[in-house]
Amino acid sequence: MKSKIRLLLTSVIVTLIAQACSTTSRLAKDEVLYTGVKKIKIESPEDVKVPGGLSSQVRQAVNVKPNNSLYSPYYRYPFPVGLWVWNHWDEPGKGIGKWLYGKLVEQPVLISDVRPELRTKMIDEVLENNGFFRGHASYDLVQGKNKRKASIRYSVETGPAYLLDSIILLPDTCELNKLIINTAKRSTYLKKGARYSTDSLSALRIDIANSVRNKGYYFFRPDYIEYLADSTIRPQSIALKLDMADNIPSWALRKYVTGRITTTIHRTNGDGVADTFQTSKGTVIQMTPSHLRRKLIPECIAFRPGRTFSVRAMNTTQTYFSRLGIFKAIEINAVPDTTASQPTLDVFIDCTLDSPLEASLEVNATSKSNSYLGPGLIFSVTNKNLFGGGEQLSLRLNGSYEWQTGRNRGKGGVFNSYELGISGSLAFPRLLAPSWITRRRRVLNWTRISLAADVLNRPHYFRLAQFNLGYTYDWQHSRHVSNSLTLFKLTYTKLIHTTTDFDSIMNQNPAVALSFRSQYIPQMSYTYTYDREWRHRHTLNFQLTLQEAGNAFWSVYQLCGKHGEKKLFGNPFSQFVKATAQVVYGRRITSRDIWLVSRLFVGAAHAYGNSSQVPYSEQFYIGGANSIRAFTVRSIGPGSYRPPQSMVNGYFDQTGTFKLEANAELRFPILGPLHGAVFVDAGNIWLLENDPQRPGGQLRASTFWNDIALGTGVGLRFDISMLVIRADLGIGIHAPYKTSRSGYYNMESFGKSLAFHLAIGYPF
Repeated sequence: MKSKIRLLLTSVIVTLIAQACSTTSRLAKDEVLYTGVKKIKIESPEDVKVPGGLSSQVRQAVNVKPNNSLYSPYYRYPFPVGLWVWNHWDEPGKGIGKWLYGKLVEQPVLISDVRPELRTKMIDEVLENNGFFRGHASYDLVQGKNKRKASIRYSVETGPAYLLDSIILLPDTCELNKLIINTAKRSTYLKKGARYSTDSLSALRIDIANSVRNKGYYFFRPDYIEYLADSTIRPQSIALKLDMADNIPSWALRKYVTGRITTTIHRTNGDGVADTFQTSKGTVIQMTPSHLRRKLIPECIAFRPGRTFSVRAMNTTQTYFSRLGIFKAIEINAVPDTTASQPTLDVFIDCTLDSPLEASLEVNATSKSNSYLGPGLIFSVTNKNLFGGGEQLSLRLNGSYEWQTGRNRGKGGVFNSYELGISGSLAFPRLLAPSWITRRRRVLNWTRISLAADVLNRPHYFRLAQFNLGYTYDWQHSRHVSNSLTLFKLTYTKLIHTTTDFDSIMNQNPAVALSFRSQYIPQMSYTYTYDREWRHRHTLNFQLTLQEAGNAFWSVYQLCGKHGEKKLFGNPFSQFVKATAQVVYGRRITSRDIWLVSRLFVGAAHAYGNSSQVPYSEQFYIGGANSIRAFTVRSIGPGSYRPPQSMVNGYFDQTGTFKLEANAELRFPILGPLHGAVFVDAGNIWLLENDPQRPGGQLRASTFWNDIALGTGVGLRFDISMLVIRADLGIGIHAPYKTSRSGYYNMESFGKSLAFHLAIGYPF
């Protein structure tokens, strides 16, 4: 059997090599192989600008993939294996040969299959739909030495654009007409001088239908709106009339009010005994036994009995039920009440509870710049409906271990670094806070209580334990603004064990040693986020975080007459303030989804009162996959300081209390989910107060610009919507510290200026 397979594969390869030049040998006499689009040439008068949407529609009309397509319809792979098999290999009747033939063969795409004459008619239709009524498209075949192959060149002449001149709306004779007129007048398109566009007119029909359906006309549809266009009154102008269709059913012209509201809550398995009760939002039928608070249902219903029926209220109700995360199916239906004295719609809401328990297991692997690598495991369990109101109780266990590779591997064995942690959180899908805090009902607002413990072991240096307790509010008070307020967070860090090497590093730098000491960190923080997008062309994200620690405890001690260093449960507590601000702005440059995204980050932290140093975990560092990508994490700063080469693991020193970073990245598509990027990164960290052990680290105006590290680079992104795998190659241009080279470009060599990063997600 093996000899037959080997003989078969050998014969196939020999045949393909012998006849590789021919991909047309089996074509009929009058057949021509299609090799793609040679060019699309679009010409217009000098005073006419071709809209980007028109160019995209023309490309879509002629986009037929050739054989072995690389970038349809322009480029192909150089080796048309499928065509070679089709031309030179007779299909075997059975066995592995038949299977292999089916996997490799590719039917030839012919010019007759593409039907270019039909494509030009499609382009003519595209031109008319965009207001170019005098436009015309044509094509010609481009053939080389082999007359059995041809590509297609399309030529498009748009002609002048026809603009809207006079616009006639409906007569103001009834409430429905008034609603349609007001929506049409608010349109940004339906203005004199706008280019005629069927897409824009169709979008206006949808806007009109949505508007009147929110005003009680539930059965109104977009196709009930018609347009009459006349291009004969004035040259290159359109007289447009908006009118109603003749075949509109009578019930679509009626304005409905909300009638009876009935909500049925089904159990997960579908059985149970019905428990019926009345609420301010209608009748609720809850299949029991089931775990659900009675007050929860009316809180989710946006309808009001007796008021005008609104599709917006239907969508909002759907959103309110969905956001709780406790239902696996939600269905809302509106049914006319034939017994009512006026047009009325009864609302029926059916919800099916989901299983409250959810478990997940996450396995990952890490590889760090300090030669540590190893696997990690995260196991979490969540009860999504703890008290019957969508409350979430989560328990998470995480563990990871790492070992060091390469020449710097220690003597402590292979398994020499680990981290173990447990955390729990209780989240309420509402604010347990005073009512004067404005909030947006269309999204969930959360109150979170968290508790966590973590043990971190770093080989040959230290073992550290950390405990956290927090109480946080997360809410939105407008469409684009979200807030996060941590009323209280208490962190306790304890150095359980240190080694001689770690102690020697700390002895050399007392400031860093103070930031590592065992201490309590009682904090409060507030984060303001503004996130907005305009017409898929501009994006803006602004985030401001203000944080303080220890001030409340310090004030209490001061009032009680306690002076000097103050302690909490026998350990000193930190006292500092910290602020960070970040702006990310994106702009789409062309219609081909090319974006220029820029980012500016600034942050500062200052310790005072009960502390002389900001805790190590709250200090800033720079470099790495999401920062200045020409440098690895903690490899630059503060300022122009650089640890002596004799100091192994000098990255302990490379933190600061002030950070400034700026990034710009051009993102563009390459092929399908593969995207590319070109970027520039700049920034550094500094110390707000001088540290003699780190000369050059303090922020000074005289050395500020020379302290700015600068790098550029290129990257690839594999974007499949839910996951983005990113690879960036950073190239250093200027290092803030002294090197063996002088001048602004002071990288020691091109090879040493490169840094490669593999990461998940976009950097900003």
